[in-house]
Order: sequence, then structure tokens, then C-alpha cells
Amino acid sequence: MAFIIACPIAYYVMQSWLANFQYRVGLGVGAFAIAGLATLLIAIITVSYRSIKAANSNPVNSLRSE
Repeated sequence: MAFIIACPIAYYVMQSWLANFQYRVGLGVGAFAIAGLATLLIAIITVSYRSIKAANSNPVNSLRSE
């Protein structure tokens, strides 16, 4: 949800910033798609790692320490 809100804001800011350069670079949808996919991939890997780690841990050890 945050990515959907941030995309138009980032596009506007980047367009106004890039307009000041002598050699202009076009800002396409591909840059935002790659950024969104990379963010989603990192989130999925992180959540998967933590859930697998929690599922494989021994609950008795956790209860003893608390």
C-alpha cells in the first residue's frame, strides 16, 4: 500500500530533479517496477526466514528463558 502511495510522489520529485540536468534521462515505469519487486522479494525472504526459524525452534527453551 505504501509503495502505491509513494510512486506518484517519487515520480514527481524525480522528474523535477532530473529536469535541471543538461543531459536528461527518461524515467519510466521499469524503474518503479524493479524497485517494487525488489522490495517485495526482500520482504518475502525476511518473513519466510523468520517464520521458518520460529517453526523449527523448541518452545520449551523459549518458555524456560521467560
